[in-house]
Amino acid sequence: MDPFLEAALDEARVGLADGGISIGSVLVHRGEIIGRGHNRRVQRGSPILHAEMDALENAGRRAAMVYRESVLHTTLSPCAMCRCAIVLYRIPRVIAGESRSFMGEGEWLRDCSVSVEVVQDGDCVALMKAFVRAHPELWNEHIGEEESALRLDPVLWPGTSQETAPPRGRAGTPTPPTPSSGWKPGPAARG
Repeated sequence: MDPFLEAALDEARVGLADGGISIGSVLVHRGEIIGRGHNRRVQRGSPILHAEMDALENAGRRAAMVYRESVLHTTLSPCAMCRCAIVLYRIPRVIAGESRSFMGEGEWLRDCSVSVEVVQDGDCVALMKAFVRAHPELWNEHIGEEESALRLDPVLWPGTSQETAPPRGRAGTPTPPTPSSGWKPGPAARG
């Protein structure tokens, strides 16, 4: 395994041991880790402290060129919020350990000229799969799903049934609810 992805996996294990979600990330500049992080949403009660955001925070203030020469290694494909930070800081390359648990925003990042490599590492897949099975409510909260609905894609997660698989939308995210399913737009969406 790539030593930087291994470092991100170590961060994911630290997060899990601390009672959080098992996702880790490291920011690497010229072959040196300058920021490490793991998902701390549970530990800090934060809606935004994802592993990638934690790694960026722990990297501290850096010159713009440092980010433009860096690689972000993460155990899980980045979400929409983290993709925006990647593009904002012009990080040119992302290496994700897996995208089976969550497809993330790889295509959107590629559309923004970010090189994305998803390696489907067995250790990353196993850690995330075990977490999702052990903590379905927390996982669903993390990805914005209803707490009562554990949804695993049977193609990506053998052993699950079609009934538990979510419909898939853009970049593999669940299809958004429609007004006929009880969803109501907020005030801004209503115009």
